[in-house]
Amino acid sequence: MSSLSDDMKMTGTEHIQTSAHHTDLAEMDFDEDLQDRLQKGFDEIVRLKKENFEESCQRQQVEKELLVVCKKAKKLQEYLLKEMQRSKQSEEARATDQYLIQKLKKETELLKIQRDEYLEKLCRASEQMSPQPSGVAKEAYEKDKHEMEILRDEIIQLKIHQDKYLKKKNDPTLPLVECIYDTDCDNNVLENELEAYRCTLDDRLRTERDSAIKYPEKHTQFSLAELKLATENFSESLKIGEGGYGRVYKGTISDSAVAIKILRHNENLQGLLQFQREVLILTKVRHPHLVNLLGACDEVSALVYEYLPNGSLEDRLSCKGNTPALTWQVRTRIIGEICSALIFLHSHKPKPVVHGDLKPSNILLDADLVSKLGDFGIARFLVPSDTSTMVHLTEHPIGTMFYSDPEYMVHGELTSRSDTYSFGIIILRLLTGRNPREIVKRVEDAMINDELHTIIDRSAGEWPFVQAQQLARIGMRCAVEKRRRRADLATDVWPVVEPMMQRASLSSCPSTSSSIQDESSVPHYFLCPILQKIMRNPHIAGDGFTYEADAIMDWLETHDTSPMTNLALPNRATIPNSALRSAIQEHLQRGE
Repeated sequence: MSSLSDDMKMTGTEHIQTSAHHTDLAEMDFDEDLQDRLQKGFDEIVRLKKENFEESCQRQQVEKELLVVCKKAKKLQEYLLKEMQRSKQSEEARATDQYLIQKLKKETELLKIQRDEYLEKLCRASEQMSPQPSGVAKEAYEKDKHEMEILRDEIIQLKIHQDKYLKKKNDPTLPLVECIYDTDCDNNVLENELEAYRCTLDDRLRTERDSAIKYPEKHTQFSLAELKLATENFSESLKIGEGGYGRVYKGTISDSAVAIKILRHNENLQGLLQFQREVLILTKVRHPHLVNLLGACDEVSALVYEYLPNGSLEDRLSCKGNTPALTWQVRTRIIGEICSALIFLHSHKPKPVVHGDLKPSNILLDADLVSKLGDFGIARFLVPSDTSTMVHLTEHPIGTMFYSDPEYMVHGELTSRSDTYSFGIIILRLLTGRNPREIVKRVEDAMINDELHTIIDRSAGEWPFVQAQQLARIGMRCAVEKRRRRADLATDVWPVVEPMMQRASLSSCPSTSSSIQDESSVPHYFLCPILQKIMRNPHIAGDGFTYEADAIMDWLETHDTSPMTNLALPNRATIPNSALRSAIQEHLQRGE
């Protein structure tokens, strides 16, 4: 404003001077035209000064606004930095949450497996006790039962705590900073709980139980050095299989060929769970048509099995390596063998076993094309449900497309009928040799149109047509989508399949006059494993194998273990094998 006043004063003074000059010029009688030009020049000077003043004012105003904008920009930058820090904290908290959730799931699965092991041991212990158990054993058993109830309650409480934790973490109304702080608190609490739970789980049951009951060794423990020696340091030339589960090598231990499966569990817990589950189940169940587990190596989660040189049923159905097609007699026998193995598993005491992943690639063949069911990585012991049905419940069903029970994949309920569905698909594949995709519909349409002969696998030879029809009907009844409508293996399938299997075995080994008493010309299961002679009075022992009655009785007088597996027999009772006896007699009569 002082600048403006000075300019106005200067303008006034100049105006007075201009007027004086104008008077002098007038007096000096200057030319009017020159006078006008001078006047315009003075007016232009005044206008320019005025514009310069206005521009100066505007520039000051712009500088003030720029200063305000700079201050706002600085505040915004500080705000953005704070937001970035909070976002980074949020991401770290979220990553910690995900890690903790996964850890909780893995710990829960391990606890369930360990709980099942303890329950199994308790059940086995109760069966092995005498009718009038000692006071110490009875007291230990009752205390173990009480401890298991406490453990079950703690697992339930842990699940409730996990659900509350997840609900709290997903609450959008919870402030971010508070949420982050709570994460650290919950992490510490849950970590401490899990650590304490792991440390006390084994100690709670082991001491007093083992003081009253001693369990026999379940399987042989191999060292990593032994497995390296057996496989020439896991040579690629000895690798015979590989998949998502891990790798399989052929090896030699004590001059015997073995198959060594090394499970992969570095990336997740699935391989470790599979290893524990296979060991748990295959040390409890033994059957001629289940793979024989020779031992394990805990160092690398490796399983050692008997070596079966003819690979899997899937390999033979696809004629891998230009192998010849399986004959209809062999296919029929395989159907009977797998049926008997499934019936054995489903009737196992005290808890039935369901395989859960029955498919041709999990059925292995020995040198004589005798089938054995393997890969018990996702098998389960069943427990009674609310409807008294033996079932295993899971939120994450695992299976193989086209072979897995549809109701299991939808509802997560694994039952013995789940294996029945898979078995039905395998029957239809053996009969037709076709891809499992929509195989039930294809066979059903062929049966309706009386065209079954057009889809039967002719590479297996000339199927007896009546038998082919029976197998087609059985396969379709087993593979019905609704579980309650499926056939029962023991009462519906076995009575039909067993005679087929016996006839197929006899027709594949025609007798001659010189082979009646020659044990090398008869089916191997006609021979007693102890005497290596044709059985006259076959009996089934507690290990699931069939022996000559006199031979197994003599054995039991001096042994309490199985002649085949060297494991303790669950009982000393024997059961006549009438079906096998009839087959042997028929074979001998034909030879005469």
